[in-house]
Amino acid sequence: MTDDRRPVKTYVPAAQKERWQAHADELDMSQSEFVRTMVQAGRRGFTTPPPTSTDEAPSEGSDPQGSGLESRVEALLSEDAHSWEELLDAVFDDVEERLEDALDSLQDRNRVRYNGREGGYVLTDE
Repeated sequence: MTDDRRPVKTYVPAAQKERWQAHADELDMSQSEFVRTMVQAGRRGFTTPPPTSTDEAPSEGSDPQGSGLESRVEALLSEDAHSWEELLDAVFDDVEERLEDALDSLQDRNRVRYNGREGGYVLTDE
């Protein structure tokens, strides 16, 4: 695979850059990896819930949410070498499948429905 990468520059407030760097450090990522991952996640419509408290202790390690991400990456890499993009696609495919399953389950229980007028899935009044 040819490394056909190009630099991208952006300017953000210093406090935001510090938050991004701290989060990247928690995930054991470079800042470039972190920004690239967050942009890809945002483009796919993923969001993270807001923190419940500003004095919350940061998560430790590179698997802070206990999501099994490290295990998933190890399993993928045990099969063969993968590029960053291949790993990202594989991880997001897993998330997409789980999201679809969750939405199906919620719809089956009439907790969620799709409403085109409102622009997507909404909670039902039940």
